[in-house]
Order: sequence, then C-alpha cells, then structure tokens
Amino acid sequence: MSASLVRALLPVYDLGWKAAMPLLRFNHRLKQGWNQRTLKSGYPAHADVWVQAASGGEAFLAWEVLRKLKAPAKAPLRVLVTTNTLQGMEILERAAAEINGKRNGLAVQPWYFPFDAPSLMDDMTAHVRPRLAVILETEIWPGFLSACKKRHVPVLLANGRMTPKSLGGYLAVPGLFRELAPALTLAVSEADASRFATLFGRNRVATMPNIKFDRMVSAGPMARKDNPLRDLLPPETDFVVFGSVRKEEEEEVAAMARGLMRSVPGTVLGLFPRHMHRVDSWKTLLDGAGLNWKLRSELSGPATPGTVIIWDVFGEMLPAYGLAKAAFVGGSLAPLGGQNFLEPMTCGVIPVIGPHWKNFAWVGREVIDQGLAVEARDHESALSELLEILKNPTQRTTISTRARAYIGDRLGGAETVCKHIAQFLDNV
Repeated sequence: MSASLVRALLPVYDLGWKAAMPLLRFNHRLKQGWNQRTLKSGYPAHADVWVQAASGGEAFLAWEVLRKLKAPAKAPLRVLVTTNTLQGMEILERAAAEINGKRNGLAVQPWYFPFDAPSLMDDMTAHVRPRLAVILETEIWPGFLSACKKRHVPVLLANGRMTPKSLGGYLAVPGLFRELAPALTLAVSEADASRFATLFGRNRVATMPNIKFDRMVSAGPMARKDNPLRDLLPPETDFVVFGSVRKEEEEEVAAMARGLMRSVPGTVLGLFPRHMHRVDSWKTLLDGAGLNWKLRSELSGPATPGTVIIWDVFGEMLPAYGLAKAAFVGGSLAPLGGQNFLEPMTCGVIPVIGPHWKNFAWVGREVIDQGLAVEARDHESALSELLEILKNPTQRTTISTRARAYIGDRLGGAETVCKHIAQFLDNV
C-alpha cells in the first residue's frame, strides 16, 4: 500500500468517525470526558512527550514510567498522559498529583484521549506539539499515528503485546500499518516481537522486560493495622477475593461463589467485576444464587459473615488481596487471556486461575511449576483449590518472599522505556 493510498483512505476513516459520534454520545462509558474526547473544551498545554495509556492497567504502567523519568538538567519536561477510560483517568490524576508534587522538573497533565478521527488528531497534535509520542501496550490508532507522522513526531510503542487474533485483524490492511508504523516497538516477549515484526518490519522491533514486574516489586504483605480496608472485616473471618471477573465467566463464578459460601458459611467474599457496569448484573446473579450481598460503597463497618461484597469502588483490589486468605483471579475461565495474578502473589496469597491465561504468558510457566500460583482446569476444580488453600494455608510471608524473588529477576522495564525516551528526545 503506497503512501498516497494511505492518505486517500484517511478521509474515509475520518468520515466514519464523524458519522459515529452522534451514536457514541449515548455510550455511558464515553460520557465522562466527552468534551475532551471531542476537543470541545479546548486543548491541553504544550507537551514534550505524549504518553497514551488506554485504560487502568496501562495507566499504572505510565505511572511507573513517570516515576523513573528524569527531566533535563536545565529545562522542565512536560508530559501529557492520555487515557480512554474513567478508571484510567482516576489513576493518571493520582500519578500526576504524586509526580508534580515532587518538584523534580516534570510537569504531568492528564487528559482523555481524543476520538481517533484524523481531523481531531491533527488538531490535537498541532496544539500539543509533542517531540515524542509513547504508546503503552497495543494502541494502534491510525488517526493518531498518521497525525504524528504528518508532523514528524516519532512514536515509541512500549511494553508491547499482540495476540495472534489481533495480528490477524491488523493484517487485513498490512500496508496501512506498515506505512504508519512506530519508529520503535519494544515487545515484552519474543513471541510478541515476532508478531509486531510481521506487521511493522523486523528492523523496528526489539524486546524489553515487562513493566508490570516493576509495578509489583514494592508490593508485599501489609500488616492488618496498616490496611485501609481492615475495618470492613471481622478479624478472624475467612476473606476470599474473586478479582477481575469478566462478563463471559460470570455464571461459572457465581456457581463458585455459591459453592464457597455453602462449604464455608462464615466466609466474606470480595467480588471485583473487571468492569463496573457489570455491578447491576452481579446483583441479579447473586440474588438468583440465594446469596446475601452488599455494595462496597454502602459498607461503613464490618461485613456480616456470609456476605458477598460487590466491589463498586476503584483502586482497592490490592489491599483486599492483603487481607485475603485465598483468591481467584478472573478472565481465565473463559478464553479471554487472563488477568494479573502477580498482585495476590506479592501480597502473600497463592492465586487460583483458570486454564486461559495466555495474555500473561510473559509471567512464565515457572510460576505454576514453583507453586506460586495454581492453575485449575475449570470452575469446579478452581473452587476445590480455593477450599484446599483455606483448609491448609501457607504462611503469607513465605509466599510473598518467594514471589518477590521471582519478580526480582525480571525487573527493568520502566527504566528501559525511560532510556529510550531520553534517546529519542536527544535526537529530535
């Protein structure tokens, strides 16, 4: 596909976005930040570096990079960080408050990522005037990439992951993505690097340690007296966390919840939906299962034993793991690729996961072989594993120490990204 053909396709892509926007306005997940997404409220300030972090997980990665990033000796470094979701924005705002408060020469501004209409992205890029754009994980937006290319802004795609299914979708128009390819893609595994190389070309791709390991290094068991959730649980109660549960596995997880509460009636179960808009669905599912539930947002004192707490508050899963005696991590009973099961490990809890965790293959199969996580074949065996862990618990500090040793051999992702950012800025 020639550059001229790419230029011809972009106006069609732009029209598609403009036609879709009246419908997108009714999407409840896009209402937050609508004026920023459409640039109706103006533009963010000029920035040297524009970092795009799609959602909550990527926003945490951006936070790690910002912590390691250093401003030049004689000038401030202005960083625009954007996201597509409310959860991502809440995390970026916390990151900005931390970084800006250090007076270390960095000035961080959070903003919602505009819709990818090329006309919007052209306006945004013209006003921000970044010297470098950084994409975290896999955010390959043609409008954004074309705007950067048009204004000679190099793009660094870092912590890159790509599934075979995603690669197949991009290969429907391979010439487009080869033409708009980032200047450099840093993938988290050789398998991911191979897929990016198929799309962008081998000379544009390298590997790096996954920043998610960096994020875990400071985590560890938290004394109950220091845990912000301590008042929600009676001290001797068995507390179990079901973390990051996805829509496609809700029926199976509800069956697990029912089996757990029948087997250990005094348990308190903390249920964390992966997406907050599923909270109402969980109310219905738990009613149908005959289980008592309470919304976390309505809980001010200790939960009654035998209660399922539906966690409708962001940012509390890690301290919840810190109080848990057992944990199941979702996204793994259905073929969805899994969710982050390093978090309970570092808190001293052996996580139980289902058989589908290919998106976290970068963690390494050794984590299962070493007994730091348990892989169940289905929801029934996952329940059995949870009950076994409750019956025969392992010392929390033992698990955490072994987990930190495992992670310690795999650090350096954030520093790698910062090194490349510095090199790009030096060459601009």
